[in-house]
Amino acid sequence: MVADFIILATNTMHIVAPRIKAAVELPFLHIAEVTADRLCLDAIETVALLGTRFTMEKDFYKKVLEDRGINVLIPEKDHIEKIHEIINKELILGKVEASSREYFKKIIISLQRQGAQGVILGCTEIGLLIKQEDSILPVYDTALLHADAAADYALID
Repeated sequence: MVADFIILATNTMHIVAPRIKAAVELPFLHIAEVTADRLCLDAIETVALLGTRFTMEKDFYKKVLEDRGINVLIPEKDHIEKIHEIINKELILGKVEASSREYFKKIIISLQRQGAQGVILGCTEIGLLIKQEDSILPVYDTALLHADAAADYALID
């Protein structure tokens, strides 16, 4: 059996996506491109991005969105550090704390006040903590979006 395409089921590791694309001939289904497609479909022009420190601060993810004309908002530095800590000390260990959910909800409200029309859960574990009912903004869970796109791509004849 031969693979038809490649996915990398994580947001942060897409930092190496250009190297993967350069090393293989198979199509590569990029998680940020899939997310950008959905944001464009929903006419989202400004979006909040939550994820690991690397995903929020580095350009590898934001640039894909910005290249599609989507303005990307991220939290302030101290909030970035706290979000990164929650991901690494709780969520990746399967811990879902109510206090962390409340913290994320406050960050989402703050970014909505700055003009965000939606929020990207730009770390696959954040979906354990934040659901649509927890957010005043439309939630874009990249793990689900990427999985759906991969399934659709796999079913193309």
